[in-house]
Amino acid sequence: MFKKLFTLFQLGRKIAKSDILTITSKFQKPPLAIKILFKILSFSFSEKKHVDTNKSEGERLSNSLESMGTTFIKLGQFLATRPDIIGEELSKKLENLQDKLPPFSLIQAKEIIKSDLGDETYNSIINLSEPVAAASIAQVHKAQINDNGTIKDVAIKILRPNIKKIFNEEIDAMMLFAFLVESFIKKTKRLKLVEVVFLLKEITNLEMDLRFEAAAANEYAENTKNDVGFKVPKIYWNYTSENVMTLDWIDGISIRETQKLKDKNFNTEKIAEDIIQNFLRHAVRDGFFHADMHQGNIFIDNDGQIVPIDFGIMGRLDKMSKRFLAEILFGFIQRDYRKVAEVHLIAGLVPKEVPIDDLAQALRSIGEPIFGQAVKDISGGKLLKQLFDVTEKFNMQTQPQLLMLQKTMVVVEGVARKLNPNTNIWTTSKPVLENWLKETKDPMTKINETLQNTSEVIKRLPEFPEIMDKANQALTYLASGQIPQNSNSYTALNSQKSEMIAFRNQSIIGILVLVIFGLVVF
Repeated sequence: MFKKLFTLFQLGRKIAKSDILTITSKFQKPPLAIKILFKILSFSFSEKKHVDTNKSEGERLSNSLESMGTTFIKLGQFLATRPDIIGEELSKKLENLQDKLPPFSLIQAKEIIKSDLGDETYNSIINLSEPVAAASIAQVHKAQINDNGTIKDVAIKILRPNIKKIFNEEIDAMMLFAFLVESFIKKTKRLKLVEVVFLLKEITNLEMDLRFEAAAANEYAENTKNDVGFKVPKIYWNYTSENVMTLDWIDGISIRETQKLKDKNFNTEKIAEDIIQNFLRHAVRDGFFHADMHQGNIFIDNDGQIVPIDFGIMGRLDKMSKRFLAEILFGFIQRDYRKVAEVHLIAGLVPKEVPIDDLAQALRSIGEPIFGQAVKDISGGKLLKQLFDVTEKFNMQTQPQLLMLQKTMVVVEGVARKLNPNTNIWTTSKPVLENWLKETKDPMTKINETLQNTSEVIKRLPEFPEIMDKANQALTYLASGQIPQNSNSYTALNSQKSEMIAFRNQSIIGILVLVIFGLVVF
């Protein structure tokens, strides 16, 4: 525990050298006690004198988090999903946080590959390049392998050396700090800071096992193998391990390079439409979708196919959630607000005693203003957000997996509209939703059947399978700040809380000792 305190002390110095407190206080003023604690940990009671007035608060905050390394980059990315903690404005600023760090050496990369895959497999890798991309957790190299007699260009993703140890030490210290803040500043308890940090730890640790990401990519590829114009890179399992993942190299153009796509005579309007339709198709048909579909993760290959990359964050919807999503979106497209209200009631998402006409009226208040807007201003993702806000007033059960989908939908829409500003979200969505609902026959009957056959599941929505779904479960619960109480995660969290409670008084003494020591030494 004293090691955590010392790591916390080191993090405090990082924070002091940054502009974080100054920036965040403009959005949401931190309690005086937190400011004092940061100052004590940093051994500095003076305010930063230099402020780069050429940059916005969001840019300065992103730069500060980036400069402090992996743990803070990940914290910033996950806080972007929690506007309830940091506010809508700051949340939006953090959405564009760049996950980039200087690469580690090619020599280190070779050592990791050899250690993980063995000499024989390592020796079969040809022309391993210098890193072509480097993020906070891993970096990517181009290489070639012999795949059953055929030389294949591949991308090899390699975890940073000692990244797990560094991250876990820093995140444990951060959890201790969150616990101390909650212990002594009671108003912060509602923010569930310890739970947020704990979930960040769980999610990122899963991301640090590349076998999970490879499994997600493999499942995604199987689900979409018959989707025309959409291709998921192949995983090479013989060249994949906990620290190494190998998949097809993509020769293509990033969709952020709109002009290059046009120069190659690709139809950007069609690409925009296909991106939205594929996303919705994967969500409602498969219940498994790419949850990080920003511009940097989508390429167009030489054949004009959409090729996603980076499968560390995937979303999953159960049968009821798929039905719910399709019904409400299609109901809004048809402006059939009573039908949408009925879906809420039949699925048990709002209490039975809620008057259906009142609920339909509330839903109408969401839909009608939207249909009075220009096409380019209509957002399906924002509609879902408004829906959750309104139905919360009717005691709707929180559906974190749908919150995750809503956030992803906003990103996908943004990507599509950068390719084609006039993309009609509703016209584009309608055939996908309509066809799926027809294929699954009578929607309302199916809902009733699902309810009858899965009563226990509904009582415990959301519920996911074990291994790969554990990552998705953590991600989606993060969106609502919840942890399932019957899970191993919940037990682990309580264990850590008990440890921290037992140590609380000692930690205060430890912090004071470190402060005195630091003042003497520094």
